[in-house]
Amino acid sequence: MAKKMRKVAIYGKGGIGKSTTTQNTVAGLVELGRKVMVVGCDPKADSTRLLLGGLAQKSVLDTLREEGEDVELEDIRKAGYGGTWCVESGGPEPGVGCAGRGIITSINMLESLGAYEEVCGGFAMPIRDGKAEEIYIVVSGEMMAMYAANNISKGIMKFAQSGNVRLGGLICNSRAVDNEKEMIEEFAKKLGTQMIYFVPRDNDVQRAEINRKTVIEWKPEVPQADAYRGLAKAIDENEIFVIPTPLEIEELEELLMAYGLMEAA
Repeated sequence: MAKKMRKVAIYGKGGIGKSTTTQNTVAGLVELGRKVMVVGCDPKADSTRLLLGGLAQKSVLDTLREEGEDVELEDIRKAGYGGTWCVESGGPEPGVGCAGRGIITSINMLESLGAYEEVCGGFAMPIRDGKAEEIYIVVSGEMMAMYAANNISKGIMKFAQSGNVRLGGLICNSRAVDNEKEMIEEFAKKLGTQMIYFVPRDNDVQRAEINRKTVIEWKPEVPQADAYRGLAKAIDENEIFVIPTPLEIEELEELLMAYGLMEAA
């Protein structure tokens, strides 16, 4: 029996490692035999480069600007590592328009061109307009990353009232902060969700990126490759999807103080 298509979105504060985590996770899903399409939503259009061997892909919005509405699927979608499909939404011209609309435009176009008929998973779907169903938040033990994760949870709670979107868990992309794993596990519990995986900090991630590859493609035998395989398996098998209960700012700060990240005033 064919697996149901899952619409997955990866969120988190800027610079937390969303693109890196997504692409390395996708490489792990490929090893599990999953067919995945990644829809990158960074205006810089660099969310699929590791899957494409460093190739800069023309974005959907740039293609539309240059060629008009008469666009074929092959104009906006490229085959990447392990048979993945890669799409970059791109962003508006500098100073013009809302970057958030690029991803909606791209996904609507992919739907109209039948792109989803061939895949059982997708990443970077937006919460709004009902495009995403599973959200994973990349976080670390750093204060601002946790503030951002809490705010994203507020957005999920809001959109969950009228749609199917649910939080699948927190991905801890470690920054080697003191007590980080325990703190994120406690944070997840307070949000009503799980820390679905703890990804250790390892320089092999940067080494693989310099070689324009995911860790699994670059050196499949290194421990960090196994970490991403573990994350991919955890997401693939996940059945815990919740409407989160975001923390009040005082409660979040109490958590940070309890683990030594903040001092009481």
